[in-house]
Amino acid sequence: MLSGSYGLDLQFTEGNWCVHADQISFAPVTHAIPAHSHGSGCYEIHYIPSGYGRAQIQGEFYSIAPNTLYVTGPHIEHAQIPLSENPMLEYCLYIRLEKSKIRPQNFSETPLSAFAETCFWFGEDRENISGYFSDIFQEMQERKAGFTVKIETLLEHLLVHMVRNYFPSSALAGENKKFLPLRAADSMSLMIERVFLYEYRTVTLPDLSSRLGLSSRQTQRLLQEQYGQTFLEKKMQARMSAAALLCSDFSRSISSIAEDVGYSSMEHFSAAFKKYYSVSPREYRKRLSLSAFSLQDQPSKERL
Repeated sequence: MLSGSYGLDLQFTEGNWCVHADQISFAPVTHAIPAHSHGSGCYEIHYIPSGYGRAQIQGEFYSIAPNTLYVTGPHIEHAQIPLSENPMLEYCLYIRLEKSKIRPQNFSETPLSAFAETCFWFGEDRENISGYFSDIFQEMQERKAGFTVKIETLLEHLLVHMVRNYFPSSALAGENKKFLPLRAADSMSLMIERVFLYEYRTVTLPDLSSRLGLSSRQTQRLLQEQYGQTFLEKKMQARMSAAALLCSDFSRSISSIAEDVGYSSMEHFSAAFKKYYSVSPREYRKRLSLSAFSLQDQPSKERL
């Protein structure tokens, strides 16, 4: 199957929850993804069908191997680093949940309540999540008649099976589905987040402004309102977070890390790193080595 990313632009209600499915992607993770977190009600579901790497979540390291499944919900800081010899391939689904303003008739709890309450979970998939990811991705590629209805159904099933992974012995039921329009402000937030996650090495303010359909001044104002940072501050945060994560891979040279995060000169990179973290990259790596984290001996952790 071809890799890529699709904006789902899809919303429906389930029980007393409104589900906004904004984006699905399927791609190799070839560079470190810097530390970031999502806003209230926002969740990413990550499924790794092949390859290896590490995730740093809330300051702890987790080994990633084929069939790893994990969820990062509101305000859970997370980052990723692929194993250079065999980088991971990843499905990633970005959704937002909101409580419906109108309590439905014949109300009953749905799996979404349990999903919403679980802001972080890491483990091995036992519920064939990969099948739902691949089917959703295929529907987005082919766009046959009724594909939005099919995707809604697949999403509902995927979320049910996510909750079954959390709680193998429990299950809930609910209904009442309805499609709702996508809000432009939410779409902009997702676009900003994706740009700084995957294009932090090369993105410019004019590039981002053009994609948002805003002037450079309006973009700067939006970044200040939503993140409390200027464009350059947010780009630097993303680059330095990725650099720090790459330093934990002791097989990488400092010069290769500098190049990976977008610096043509190792001296320029070292100066920027020291200014940001108050230590040089080599000293930072030396301190990391004392913690003795390694991909081989760090066991996966399953948290609720």
